[in-house]
Amino acid sequence: MWSWMMGFWQPVTNLRDYVSQNPPGVTFFLCLLTLAISFICLSSYSYTHTLPNPDTAKDWNHLLASLSKFQLCVKANASTSELVSPVPSPLIDRNISVDSTKTPSLTILHLKVPLAVTTHSNSGSLKYLGLQTALRASQLHLGGNEIVNVTLEVLSGNDTYTCLTINAQTHLLPMSLLPPECPASENNISPIHVEASNQLPTASQTCYSLRSKNDPTLTVMLTPVEQSVAVRHLLEVSVCLLGVCLLLCVAASLTHPTLRRYHWNGLDLQNEPLIDP
Repeated sequence: MWSWMMGFWQPVTNLRDYVSQNPPGVTFFLCLLTLAISFICLSSYSYTHTLPNPDTAKDWNHLLASLSKFQLCVKANASTSELVSPVPSPLIDRNISVDSTKTPSLTILHLKVPLAVTTHSNSGSLKYLGLQTALRASQLHLGGNEIVNVTLEVLSGNDTYTCLTINAQTHLLPMSLLPPECPASENNISPIHVEASNQLPTASQTCYSLRSKNDPTLTVMLTPVEQSVAVRHLLEVSVCLLGVCLLLCVAASLTHPTLRRYHWNGLDLQNEPLIDP
C-alpha cells in the first residue's frame, strides 16, 4: 500500500506533466506569481522612498501647470477685464484658519513661483513686465466658477521664477506647502491687462506664453503613517497571491499523470468516429 502511494505521488513528475499538458493553467499561475513579485517590489520601493499623496487633488504644481496652458494676449482696447473684481480684498495671513460656516473670505498671496514668461512677438524686453488677468476657478482645475485674479511680474535677471499675485477665495487655493513669498519690488510696475486663451494667437496679437517647472518641494507627500499602511497592504496582497500559487502547485503535484492521460484518452475515444469492418 505504501509503495503504491509513493508511486502514485511523484511531485516532480506530476508537476512536469501538468506543465506540459495544461498551458492555460500554467499561464494563470505565472500571472499570479508575477503580480505577487511586482507587489513585493513595489512595497520595497515604497518603504525606502517618499511617495506623493495620490489623494491630493490640487497643489501648486498642478495650479501652475494649469495656468501655463494659456496664452496671455493683450486686449485690443487694453481695458480691465470684466472678470476682475473691482474691490481689492485685504491680505490674509497664510497661517490663519478659515471658518467654513461664515462667508467665504478672500486671500491675496504674493509668491515666487517656478513659472517663466516668454514671448515670440517683437514687444521688446520682458524686464519690468507685469501681466494681469482673471480666470474662472474651473479653468485652473480648482473647482467652481469663482473668479481668480492673477498678476505676474517678471523678476529682473531671472528667467525661471516669476512673482505671482493671486487673489481668490481661500477654500479654492492649496494652502499647504506654499511657495516662498516674493520679495517686494523696487519698481512700481503697472501691469498690462491681458486675456487668457488656449487658442493659438494671431500674428497681429502680442501674446505671452507661460512655462511651468515641477518643483518637488511643492508636492504633498504621504506621511510616514500613511506610507506604512500602504506598504502593509501591498505585502498582505502579495502573501495572499503567493498562497494561491502554493495551493496550485500542491494541487498539480497531487494529480497523477496517468489519470489525466486516461481522461484525455477517454475523451478521444468518445470523439472518434466508428469504422465499419
